[in-house]
Formats: sequence, C-alpha cells, structure tokens
Amino acid sequence: MSSWLPSVMVLGLAALFAGFLARRRGSPPSNAAQRDAAARALAIAVAIQSAHFVEEAATGLPARLPELFGPSAMPSASFVVFNLAWLGIWLASVAGLRSGRRPAFFAAWFLAIAAMANAVAHPLLAVAARGYFPGLVSSPFIGGAGAWLWLRLCSATEPTSRSTGGRGLPTQQG
Repeated sequence: MSSWLPSVMVLGLAALFAGFLARRRGSPPSNAAQRDAAARALAIAVAIQSAHFVEEAATGLPARLPELFGPSAMPSASFVVFNLAWLGIWLASVAGLRSGRRPAFFAAWFLAIAAMANAVAHPLLAVAARGYFPGLVSSPFIGGAGAWLWLRLCSATEPTSRSTGGRGLPTQQG
C-alpha cells in the first residue's frame, strides 16, 4: 500500500464535500461584507497553512509517512510541488471569494475541511508514531484557522434552492 493512500483518500473526500458545498451554497450580492470577511479568513488560513507545510517539509513528512503506512514514499519534490500548487490556488481564491466566484468557494471550503482534518490527523499520527510526527506543532493552529474559515464561509453563503438545481442564488459561476 502506498504511504500516501490514506492522505489521498481523506483529501479526496474533503474535495467531494467541498464541491458539494460550493454547489449547494451560494453567496448573493448582498453578502459582500461577509465574503470580504471570508476572504480575510482565507488569507490568514493560507498563511498558517504555509507555516504548517514548512514544518512538515522541514521535519521530513515525506520520509516519515511510509514508516506508518507502507513502503512507497512520495518524493520530496512532488510533496513540495503539490503543496505549493495548492497554496497558489488558495491565494488566487482570496480575490475570487470577494467577487463571489464559485471555484474560489470550492477552494476555500476545501482548505477549511482539510485544515480541520489536519488538526485531528497529526495528533493521531503522533500517537501512532509514539512521539513527534511532522506537522504536529502547527496542526492545532491550522485546525483553528480552518474552523474560523468554515464559520466565515457559512456566514457568506446560503443554501441554494433545490427546485433550481442548486442555482437559486446569483453567485458568479466563472
């Protein structure tokens, strides 16, 4: 089994749930102030996620994960590229969130969910490793940022009408 399979499964579920939320919750034009607050929360969460990524990279997450889940490690370069790509997507989404772009909401929901999962996963990994596990120190901070982002996103969005196929609010699509 690949050492990255559990992470891929969790992130895949997070992405599915984020897609569901982005589709089922729109942000009407009247929610501009709430979108601005959510965009600020997203920017802060991205900064904290950056610190979390640095901790994981500096303390050898790609090398330590195989110790718990299997023999095949993700190359460090792939780990760095994957994380930098998502950090770029999330940074780009700050402006998109302000303007109500649905893809930005997907990215923001995804970060909120993944961040809260990190707050649970890293302590569990530390227990399984019987000591420090890469990312443990920053995991409560990114978890808190994810919860705060979640609350701001809930405030900035409203459930869409089922009768309109999920398109009951005028959130921009592009």
